[in-house]
Amino acid sequence: MDNGHPAGLALARWPRPQGPMAVALPLAFVALSLTLWNLSDLLPLTLWGRGTFAPELADFRQMVFHHARLPRLAMALLAGGALGLSGILYQLVLRNPLAEPTTLGVSAGAQLALGAAMVTAPGLLAEGREGVALGGGLVSALLVFGLSLGRGMAPLTLILAGMIVGYYASTIGSVLVLFNHGTLSELFVWQSGVLSQTGWLDATRLAPRLLLAGGIAALMIRPLTLLGLDEAGARGLGLGLGKTRLAGLAVATALAAVVVAPVGVIGFVGLAAPSVARLSGARLVSQRLVWSTGFGALLLWITDQSVLAAGRFGPEIPTGVATAALGAPFLLWLMRRVRSGTVEGRSERAVGALSRPGLGLVVLLGLLVLVVWGALSLGRGAGGWSWAVGSDFQALLPWRWPRVLGTLAAGAGLALSGLLLRRMTGNPLASPEVLGVGSGAALGVVLLVALVPVFDGPALFAAATLGAGTTLATVLLIARGSGFHPDRLLLAGVVLGAFLSAFVAHMMIVGAPRLGLLMRWLTGSTYRLDGDTALGMLGVTAFLIVCSLATVRWVAIMPLGDAVGGGLGVSPSGVRRVLVLLAAALAAVATLTVGPMSFVGLMAPHMSRLMGFTRPLTQGASAMMLGGIVMVGADFAGRMVFFPWEIPAGLMATLVGGPYLLWLLRR
Repeated sequence: MDNGHPAGLALARWPRPQGPMAVALPLAFVALSLTLWNLSDLLPLTLWGRGTFAPELADFRQMVFHHARLPRLAMALLAGGALGLSGILYQLVLRNPLAEPTTLGVSAGAQLALGAAMVTAPGLLAEGREGVALGGGLVSALLVFGLSLGRGMAPLTLILAGMIVGYYASTIGSVLVLFNHGTLSELFVWQSGVLSQTGWLDATRLAPRLLLAGGIAALMIRPLTLLGLDEAGARGLGLGLGKTRLAGLAVATALAAVVVAPVGVIGFVGLAAPSVARLSGARLVSQRLVWSTGFGALLLWITDQSVLAAGRFGPEIPTGVATAALGAPFLLWLMRRVRSGTVEGRSERAVGALSRPGLGLVVLLGLLVLVVWGALSLGRGAGGWSWAVGSDFQALLPWRWPRVLGTLAAGAGLALSGLLLRRMTGNPLASPEVLGVGSGAALGVVLLVALVPVFDGPALFAAATLGAGTTLATVLLIARGSGFHPDRLLLAGVVLGAFLSAFVAHMMIVGAPRLGLLMRWLTGSTYRLDGDTALGMLGVTAFLIVCSLATVRWVAIMPLGDAVGGGLGVSPSGVRRVLVLLAAALAAVATLTVGPMSFVGLMAPHMSRLMGFTRPLTQGASAMMLGGIVMVGADFAGRMVFFPWEIPAGLMATLVGGPYLLWLLRR
């Protein structure tokens, strides 16, 4: 106490901040301190007010200050607020604390629509990019909601569908960049989420749109409050659930689109801001709307200023990559607090077993031989399609057989890796691509190329295996607390894979110049595959296949559960370590050949099961042959369908496998 001193009495009566304000004030202080530090480093404080309207007084620093840094600050606040408001609207309407534009695939859809418009119809962008981005976001949202309706739009299922749709949209975007490098050369950088500005135009466009969306959200406070009740109670109070949900989703999607249009994808702000608001004490819908918007602005403000501060000591990281690095662990933590809402179980729908599996394997082997022969003999040139025979075949063989052999080994390895993961987890959607194993292998390769001046093939394989194994072990560790629940396992893999992919993209942008040579490899191109490399990949894959024969009994027991396995004398933890190592090594070899994404590891085991191969040995053999058929066929189609242009084998397989995965998820 101050014994009645007026100043002391005034301080004693001054209310201490509580609730969301107690969290917002320290965040604002940190953000303001970073901003003042960054701005004063660019331009001394005494010159801040000079040169704005007097060109003769302006120098380069003042121009950057007034026309780049200040608009960037405004854009960070506006974009963060818009994403925070979009996220809370999605969460309230869908009753899903994990929903936000990135996790629902809306941002990726908007980004793809903009890239497609740049190539096919640039006139659509003349009047503004928001409309095109909104159309792409709406299409993605409708696709995600349609996929999730069959399971009651359960929280984790909805987010899993959104992340997979986002993956697929990114793959199609990669194809666009590959074929239109001159037109879309900056798209690869922009899609990482860049807040850099060259004037006030984008900020002045975004501000009224955010105000309009905020006004509409304010009018929806009562309907959104009633949506928190059960559906019967809401209808009893006269609330039209369909119209309310449609209006809320439309506003949230529009907000995401108007942010993606000028700055690209800024992920996870719409997830973190509502969560911070809720955890800090905002309970009423009106409070959550206001504070989610405010925390979104604060979080993106702090992140962007931290990026600028770190840029003094090295290459500047795109703000979208920074938010992904912070948001992915937050999403994984938040995921553990959400109930799945799906049916538990570790078995799939029964399929009739083949009465003569040996005959089925012979048929598949014949089909594989036919596909390989076609890939070696059939081609397309200036004169059209032709079969290479005799001397023509001999002349073309050195160019074609390394690609055929390499893709055959990659397809077989991915298929066996997917089968091991499927059996180990009891999850029909488990695969190297979905669980982020391919992205982990790609990260290992990129880090090796960036950090080690000279390396050989074994070092490349070791780096890919280490990255793949670490990623898979991390995913299993995260999902272990839920008993390897299917939804949580898949979501952990998809989220971790998305984060690793964003980091790889950043490394490609700011890393060593020779990393640019990996661009075609990341898309799954086999263009530079030579004979020695193909033979080496086949040899390593064959060795790993032989090693996997020793695990046949374990693979047969694992789907029965840990309790049954323990009763049969199998150590579940020890078996998982061995299977993780085998699956990671197989995926690593394949990734070195066809890139990190193809979905062959998902398709081949499922196709094998549908054909009636149920025992581990016959299912593994058939899955490997099917994987080889799919990958060799994808490489052939990528070379021939758009001749003389070429689609990499990995991208071609992804274009086919993505819809297949979505169909499986719908079922």
